Amino acid sequence: MKKNALVFGLLSGLIITAFMVYSTLNCYFNADFKANEIVGYAGMLVAFAFIFVGIKNYRDKYNGGVISFGRAFKTGLFITLIASTLYVLVWVIEYYLFVPDWMDKYCTHMITEAKASGASQLELNKTNQQMNWYREMYKNPLFVVLLTYVEVLPIGVVVSLISALLLKRKRPKQGGLAAAIAS
Repeated sequence: MKKNALVFGLLSGLIITAFMVYSTLNCYFNADFKANEIVGYAGMLVAFAFIFVGIKNYRDKYNGGVISFGRAFKTGLFITLIASTLYVLVWVIEYYLFVPDWMDKYCTHMITEAKASGASQLELNKTNQQMNWYREMYKNPLFVVLLTYVEVLPIGVVVSLISALLLKRKRPKQGGLAAAIAS
């Protein structure tokens, strides 16, 4: 299971990080945050399709076509953790080395969007307060890592859960009609 999870986790991680790097740079240089948010989450779904493929591959090639819900979910979680960790590592490198003022640009964009939508002064104050909270959190590398995991990990867990439900397969029971036909 470990090799299978590693292979599919890395494939998933490469895809998800490629989408993230593209989206980040497009937002950073073109200030098109909304469209890239959609691209980013679509990339997560495409990348996390490898959770389903990885569980199915493990079930069919290494486990004789049988897998319990628990084992399938565990396999999906391993794939998710590997892909998410790669995503987080690439984001930390990208953020600290290439776009260190990312949070300032993002916060400015969010406040501008709130103003453009006709938000009340109370809503603008709330948005500004929230953006200041994010700026403060991003001053600590631990929070950068945690916030980035929160961005990606829950989606992978949900895909793992759904995949495990769809792919679980029990061993056929011995006896009954199958045994009668065999004899």
